[in-house]
Amino acid sequence: MKGKKFYTGVLSALLASSVALAGCGNSGEEEGASGDKVTVDVFQFKVEFKEQFESLVEQYEKENPDVDINVKTVGGGNDYGASVKSAFSSGEEPDIFNVGGPSDVEDYRDYLVDLSDTEAAGKALEGTLTSVKDGEEVLGLPFNQEGYGYIYNKSVFKEAGVNADEIKTYEDLEKAVKKIDKQKKDLGIEAVFALAAKETWVIGNHLANAFIAPEFDHDVLKAYNADTIPFEKGDELKRMLDLQNKYSVQPVLSLDYSQQVEQLFSLGKVAIIKQGNWVYNTIHSMDPEFAENNIGIIPIPVEGYEGKLPVGVPMYWAVNKNGGEEVVQASKDFLDWMYTSEAGKEAVINDFKFIPAYEGYEDAEIADPLSQEIYNYASEGNTLGWVFLGSPIGWQEEVLAVNMQQYLSGDISWDEALENARASWEKSRK
Repeated sequence: MKGKKFYTGVLSALLASSVALAGCGNSGEEEGASGDKVTVDVFQFKVEFKEQFESLVEQYEKENPDVDINVKTVGGGNDYGASVKSAFSSGEEPDIFNVGGPSDVEDYRDYLVDLSDTEAAGKALEGTLTSVKDGEEVLGLPFNQEGYGYIYNKSVFKEAGVNADEIKTYEDLEKAVKKIDKQKKDLGIEAVFALAAKETWVIGNHLANAFIAPEFDHDVLKAYNADTIPFEKGDELKRMLDLQNKYSVQPVLSLDYSQQVEQLFSLGKVAIIKQGNWVYNTIHSMDPEFAENNIGIIPIPVEGYEGKLPVGVPMYWAVNKNGGEEVVQASKDFLDWMYTSEAGKEAVINDFKFIPAYEGYEDAEIADPLSQEIYNYASEGNTLGWVFLGSPIGWQEEVLAVNMQQYLSGDISWDEALENARASWEKSRK
């Protein structure tokens, strides 16, 4: 149904959890012309669905024996932007890779194939392509929709006498955190939070976005065209960061994504982590019963936007025009198959556990409780936009997050952190 909306509360919401990649291998033009098979090299960032994605690729190769797809997945803490730049500058260009939003599109514009003739582009939900369009050209295809907030352990909350449904404001959250902290020994937890502050995307992208999005009316293109960033909610961002830091497993600056999700939350050692529905597969692999029955999500309290969850497109698939005609067509065909074939759609919903960004999934059941909750927020319009990929290239991780880390380490004040980040934004826009 063509009129179906992209559930973000705004049409141009985006994400990004930007995380990483390492070397790739091919010049597709040589590979496509050298043998019976067309070889497509994929460079992708989403470590959470690596095995499921590779399984789907194997299925596609069986159905299409003339195509060989190599997948390179690197994530969980590495810098995707720097890695993909390195791949291109070294001549190891991928045939399919990931772009985030308007800044990435501008950066890689000379490489990007127009995907407007693909079936997937025609089925993309309204608003999901806004940030990857140039006139009538479509330069990326959305992965999915994602949402994030405070994921919590329902059993710990219940035993501590905390009702998650009553947490609306910052004060509500602070009260709940202190109540759980006082009982942590009896609850069998090490701390309330696991703040993965080693991960620049956790603090500089996702946490910061909740407080930056309102400044740009939740519109990534407004952020992209802005000459400065006011940090109107900078004090709110500070107190939220401080709360997590104070009641977190320490030291937060050495705590990474794997430790946060696998070693601490999935094993019941902390009550709350700030993450999104992409962690479900990992939690499920650690403890299926816990994942299926014992986790929920609470919106990050933002004054004036209480009860709203950030929802957006985390990343887009792009096709490199330098691969040659055969490889480009094979790349398009694979992406179309993944999102529009019955086999592909089955994997998207049940294996990847994605919230779809395309038409044709109306009768599908959301595969996991986290995604279902996020879909409920989205369908009711209780969402915040994703605007951080409208910032200057690399700013959210290499500048804002680094300054937030320096604040957490005590090397600079919060005012200095924001001023440094603001000055960098303004300099990049000149």
